[in-house]
Amino acid sequence: MTLRSSQWYAGDDRNAYIHRAWMRRGVPDSAFTGRPQIAIANTASDLTPCNAHLTEVAQSVKNGVYEAGGIPLELPVVSLGETNVRPTAMLWRNMAAMATEEMLRANPIDGVVLLGGCDKTIPSLLMAAASVDLPAVVVPGGPMLTGHFRGEALGCGTDVWRLSEEVRAGTLSETMFLKSESSMIRSKGHCNTMGTASTMALVAEALGTVIPGLAGTPAADARLLEAAHDTGRFAVQLVAEDRRPSSFLTKGSFHNAIVALAAIGGSTNAVVHLLAIAGRLGIDLSIDDFDRIGAEVPLLVNLQPAGRYLMDDLFRAGGFLAVLREVRDLLDPEALTITGKPLVDYLDDARIWDADVITPRESPLQPHAGISVLRGSLAPGGALIKPAAASPHLLKHRGRAVVFDSIEDFHARIDDPDLDIDENSVMVLRGCGPKGYPGMPEVSNMPLPTKLLEKGVRDMVRICDGRMSGTAYGTVVLHVTPEAAAGGPLALVRTGDWVSLDVRARRLDLDVPADELARRTPNAATVDGYANPSRGWERLYVDHVLQADRGADLDFLVGASGAEVTRESH
Repeated sequence: MTLRSSQWYAGDDRNAYIHRAWMRRGVPDSAFTGRPQIAIANTASDLTPCNAHLTEVAQSVKNGVYEAGGIPLELPVVSLGETNVRPTAMLWRNMAAMATEEMLRANPIDGVVLLGGCDKTIPSLLMAAASVDLPAVVVPGGPMLTGHFRGEALGCGTDVWRLSEEVRAGTLSETMFLKSESSMIRSKGHCNTMGTASTMALVAEALGTVIPGLAGTPAADARLLEAAHDTGRFAVQLVAEDRRPSSFLTKGSFHNAIVALAAIGGSTNAVVHLLAIAGRLGIDLSIDDFDRIGAEVPLLVNLQPAGRYLMDDLFRAGGFLAVLREVRDLLDPEALTITGKPLVDYLDDARIWDADVITPRESPLQPHAGISVLRGSLAPGGALIKPAAASPHLLKHRGRAVVFDSIEDFHARIDDPDLDIDENSVMVLRGCGPKGYPGMPEVSNMPLPTKLLEKGVRDMVRICDGRMSGTAYGTVVLHVTPEAAAGGPLALVRTGDWVSLDVRARRLDLDVPADELARRTPNAATVDGYANPSRGWERLYVDHVLQADRGADLDFLVGASGAEVTRESH
């Protein structure tokens, strides 16, 4: 076969000379004559702490590429650290995807290994790979090992929310809370709960973009480096067989990802990421597919935030393939993986070694745990709730709205002792959608008022047009569409209005007559809270971002441009 990179390196003219000469720097002549050029798209960064170890992983990939006869080329790409980037890493996911796509297309490469871990990095890499459509395979960076405090396992993220609420409730001292900080992050790797990073690594394997059996391997486990080496070798084979994302990713692949998402109790953030990836591939995926396919799938993985254990427990208990084996009958048997074989072909030898961590199908943690899609007068375009992380008694609830016009308004008033709120109230936060913030921050799991925490209240119905961390929990309705800043009815809710939630009926309604609602306009505080950037990426984002039900991609990035570049640079 003729390699794509030969368009740069083959021949005796001036341009081929330039391309080879500047890349030579110690490599042999054979590097430019028929050897696949494999990029390693590396999201390692000291400012993305969960991905900082990926440079070590990249070296193992390089070794594998060399062994198979390829030429490895490390390509640093935009890295997004969930814990540090302001105003929210989600604002930059599309930019990271666009930059990675353009660099893959612009450079003399034949295939790519995608190294990601922290929440937005694997989605952005997959969006880019889908749009440029070169042979591509993912190596997830893996979760950190479990940390302990006072003899108890700590789930990073989930226990931040839990312990911080205990401080506010007066049941944990600030001194003890701060002592837990150095115990929580024990090793390299991403969050060890079933947060977005763990979810997207496993979902990427369910899609078929990871060599089966790799996702979920802890970052500190030597087997991750072994698998990275094998993936480097495999990348050379991918190029030889010209196996591109478009050749094996189908609607059935996304069907399997949705089943997996439900069975593992995965993050609601996976919905917006899978929708965006599907949009790049031209696959017709909607939020209704998540409810139709996943809502009745049982929860089998006993991990925080929906359960008890953590990611290294899942790995020792049999791993992801053992989970999929339990729901094999729900999977699409024809959906292929990156290897060219169906996903279901890898399940025969999978076994559960700890039935408390991975529960058998006949005794699930919850019988129906997939993400539910709600619609109604408050969310005509849809909203999501994760029943596995919610309080059962609140899944059908009617309460009086307590409205916050922005996240700043929320922080200013939530602990006001005179705030008119009780445990039956419905907390409503707006201005946190893709356009309004901008970027959909993880603020939907609003902290409860201190005065209610002191009374023992630990959950309330909360509604928001933003997202929540995959490590979070509670009866949270999120991704409300259209968002307030896009003219959604959320902008018109007033404190004192009655709100009805009925998850079983898939309804979210504002109990206000339609004619009265039609007379309302957003108040000044709501509008003043919307983002209004004057320049740069934020301006481009606000002008072009789609709503959550379409993956919050930019309208001009949906679809693919392929890998062809016809014009020379000299």
